[in-house]
Amino acid sequence: MKTFENKVVIVTGAGSGIGKATALAFAREGARVVVSDLNEEASKETVRLIQQNRGDCVFIKCDVSKENEVKNLIEMTLQKFGQLDCAFNNAGIEGAPSSTTECTEENWDKTVNINLKGVWLCMKYELKAMITAGHGMIVNCSSIAGLIGFETIPAYVASKHGVLGLTQTAALEYAKQNIRVNAVCPGVIHTPMLDRFTQGSEEAMVAQVPMGRVGRPEEIAETVLWLCSDHSSYITGQNITVDGGWVAH
Repeated sequence: MKTFENKVVIVTGAGSGIGKATALAFAREGARVVVSDLNEEASKETVRLIQQNRGDCVFIKCDVSKENEVKNLIEMTLQKFGQLDCAFNNAGIEGAPSSTTECTEENWDKTVNINLKGVWLCMKYELKAMITAGHGMIVNCSSIAGLIGFETIPAYVASKHGVLGLTQTAALEYAKQNIRVNAVCPGVIHTPMLDRFTQGSEEAMVAQVPMGRVGRPEEIAETVLWLCSDHSSYITGQNITVDGGWVAH
């Protein structure tokens, strides 16, 4: 029997990068996957790949910064599959690069609304469904920028630090209700976001990775699946750093 047979999983930001890799990994392990993203075209490829391998999935468009859309995402998931067992709250943006003094209010609000408010909104409605079911596992996507500072991305760093605080708070609140909440902190991972951030030149960042290479989205996906599985049954309120050793400096 596959690890997530008869389980229902939501993955936000599933149209590309880490979200796409995680949706595919859950489907490979037997889960029925809700592929959610604001980018419908990109998500079609994720859906196609899952269905190509005889996986069960559905696409639900959602802007995680808007409460009515997040509420609809959970309601449609329950209508379609009748349950929600796991969620990977991964949707996020890097925001426009700028110093703290030059960061605009518009950039700050957009970045924080998607990266931090979006995680809170997703957990708000996922947790309600899981409380009713009597169990659940949630993994939130933070970043090594949720653990240390990075120049020129103040809103992103603040939002990702906030995700870790939200994760710990929810873990404490719902531990006695058989719901586990953890976070992953990816390092330099080969994704479209990294390409945008480095403008195709990754050498300077790779030079700071002790393992000397960029990580693969699949490496984050496997960590998420482990955190959602019974193999991590005594782990909640934690952040797992997957960064090739970056923050060990």
